[in-house]
Amino acid sequence: MTQHVATHETFTDRSASRGVQAYAPYLVPLGRALFSAIFISAAFGHFSQGTIQYAASQGVPFAGLLVPASGVLSLIGGLSVLVGFQARLGALAITAFLVPVSLTMHAFWAISDPMMAQIHQVMFMKNVSMLGAALFIAYVGAGPLSLDARRRNG
Repeated sequence: MTQHVATHETFTDRSASRGVQAYAPYLVPLGRALFSAIFISAAFGHFSQGTIQYAASQGVPFAGLLVPASGVLSLIGGLSVLVGFQARLGALAITAFLVPVSLTMHAFWAISDPMMAQIHQVMFMKNVSMLGAALFIAYVGAGPLSLDARRRNG
């Protein structure tokens, strides 16, 4: 009995793979922009009294300090990934933001109202998927068309 080793070619047509390669330099920065958009746009809300008070009502200790700090992490991480400057560190900053926020602000398992529990479960899972993307960026870096690549090549 012989074993079959799956390769990239097993799952894709060779010509399709070449077609994607032609667009790859543009797909990666587009992906970085789409990924970072939520962190950049949401960061500013972390400085509002309403957000700080809501976090405090959810049991976040030192909310007056930690919520704005999470906004700073979100903004710096998002901008870093967006422009591809120190993107691995930016992705780690996003990871440092996502883990505690997900566990404290979207603890769906502790909510008794079924509708609210479902909403927070969706938000928790959204954060888990973004955590996966952040860990991926932390591993592979910014890719082409980034300040990191420009610094490496010149």
